[in-house]
Amino acid sequence: MIVIVAPGQGSQTPGFLEPWITDPGHRARLEQYSEAAGIDLVEHGTVSDADVIRDTSIAQPLIVAASLLSAAALLDGRRDRVGAVAGHSVGEFAAAAIAGVMSEADALRLVRTRGLAMADAAAAVPTGMSAVLGGDADALAERLTELGLEAANLNGAGQTVVAGELNNLAALAAEPVAGTRVIPLQVAGAFHTSYMSSAVETLRAAASGVAALDPSIRLYTNRDGSAVSTGAAFVDLMVGQVSSPVRWDACMQSFADDGVTGIIELLPAGALVGLAKRALKGVPTVAVKTPDDLAAAIEMLENA
Repeated sequence: MIVIVAPGQGSQTPGFLEPWITDPGHRARLEQYSEAAGIDLVEHGTVSDADVIRDTSIAQPLIVAASLLSAAALLDGRRDRVGAVAGHSVGEFAAAAIAGVMSEADALRLVRTRGLAMADAAAAVPTGMSAVLGGDADALAERLTELGLEAANLNGAGQTVVAGELNNLAALAAEPVAGTRVIPLQVAGAFHTSYMSSAVETLRAAASGVAALDPSIRLYTNRDGSAVSTGAAFVDLMVGQVSSPVRWDACMQSFADDGVTGIIELLPAGALVGLAKRALKGVPTVAVKTPDDLAAAIEMLENA
């Protein structure tokens, strides 16, 4: 079973779409995505600097559009070779479109609303996120409680992303739990925590106007790693996920339980195959970063 995975926020880098738009077909598709999202994704994927594309309202549609762009090239005539699909955090919008739960245009419109709503929520209090590598899980949980921080992403492979007010994240970095390393992340808020509750309601209202179809490909949810059988249920979970922890560790466990034989990470790739290499040892992976990576991904699919 080949699993297609779509990355989350923080995976974008300045100019990462430059190699793609040299192809007129890719550029035209990205321009269509720009129209749906209501922002210039060509500009933000090629010339905008790191500060601009770190803006949540820009980063989220940019990442989803990039994943859909690479998926269109990869899956043309090969959708029947895909065993399952999953997205990390905002990547769930790309996963939903790939699985047929909603159109690409609806996914991009909704994710633009999500990004704006989360940016507004983040502006209320200075918050952020940090990755914590290693250490004892119970000791980390105790320290987070002491500091008023929350576990936002349980990524597996010894990585937990924590979130909360910046001064509390700084205190964690200054006095980390024994055996851990704390790395601040380039995101603009405490995503997947109670700080995002106002964004949930905004997104729920927007999602109510989208007709959700049942997935045509096995589709895993970040809520608990389970496969979701109805489109309506998946959209409801995506909405609630804005203020709930991402259980990517549970998703990877489900991949293993269901017999994963390969993982392909869509653009802008890297983070999720890195986690898979540590948590799913021996499972082949391909990270699609440039058009040159498509050949290896296509070979993996066609040999499935």
